Amino acid sequence: MTDPNQPDPVPPHTVSGPMTRDDGTGQHDQQQMSRDLSDTESDFGDETPGGDDATVGGDASKPQPSSLPAGLYVVATPIGNMGDITRRACQVLGAASVVACEDTRVTGAMLRRLGISTPMLPYHEHNAERMRPQVLSRIAAGEAVALVSDAGTPLVSDPGFKLVCEARDQGLTVVPVPGASALLTALMVAGLPTDRFLFAGFPPSKEKARQEFLSSLRTVPATLVLYESVHRLPESLASMAAVFGPREAAVCRELTKLHEEVRRAPLTELAAHYAAAGAPKGEAVVVIAPPEVVVETAETLDLDGLLRAALARLSVRDATAEVVSVTGLKKRDVYNRALELAAERDA
Repeated sequence: MTDPNQPDPVPPHTVSGPMTRDDGTGQHDQQQMSRDLSDTESDFGDETPGGDDATVGGDASKPQPSSLPAGLYVVATPIGNMGDITRRACQVLGAASVVACEDTRVTGAMLRRLGISTPMLPYHEHNAERMRPQVLSRIAAGEAVALVSDAGTPLVSDPGFKLVCEARDQGLTVVPVPGASALLTALMVAGLPTDRFLFAGFPPSKEKARQEFLSSLRTVPATLVLYESVHRLPESLASMAAVFGPREAAVCRELTKLHEEVRRAPLTELAAHYAAAGAPKGEAVVVIAPPEVVVETAETLDLDGLLRAALARLSVRDATAEVVSVTGLKKRDVYNRALELAAERDA
């Protein structure tokens, strides 16, 4: 996952991790159940000098042979524990013509651990506009390009989205190679509803923008999942508590790594804890319970407020459906009022 508020590459990830069990206090008794492939814990980035020009298997600027059919292979990689790499991911990374990656130091260290010597090309938010045509041209010429992020599933808070879209638009083959994802891993351990959830990415870094962003999510009838930089976690949790109140939530930190922690409590308590403890280390995923569904009458309900918040991000039809699901009011009444508010907004 890549923080859009962070201009530098995401810090490298460690490669070993624990299994945890909840002891009923919100803390976790940690047991390390597995080690990485070399039985050591170290940062990928400390092992490889150089940056965008680093390669693992030769000159990536030249056409490379591959045993795979031509296409863009979107490959998930571990979010911390190297034991989570899939056999298929290893096969694709080893057979691809080239690996397009966010940070060649991070991916290069992973490839070496796997014994893979495929050349790499840097592809990240700072060079994507320049590199995208080159990547697409190589695929059109018959190469198999594996796309990876620094950790986890590509396209989830990283610049791969436009590459996949343009590959599709050009009629090129796009192949998913699924695997680890911080988003789904957090949902697995948070203990909050998973039947309906919304991934909202990273909140804005500035307070006013963050408040507006969170307010737009206040009435969403689903569990919310957000990524956040640990350096901003205390202030971000304070904003969340101010907007969402004491909703149940979980801060999932260092998932699959040695110091994995899942702290679950009402948002107000989590905000107080991290305000006192300060920013933790590692990377964090925040999971927030959906709002309670309370059927209210039109007299006691701020219908206009709910509709304005929903209309700020949804169509009239979808905003109506969302507010009806939260309030239980008649769809026709809500829809007619949504039309009126939309007309006022656009006047």
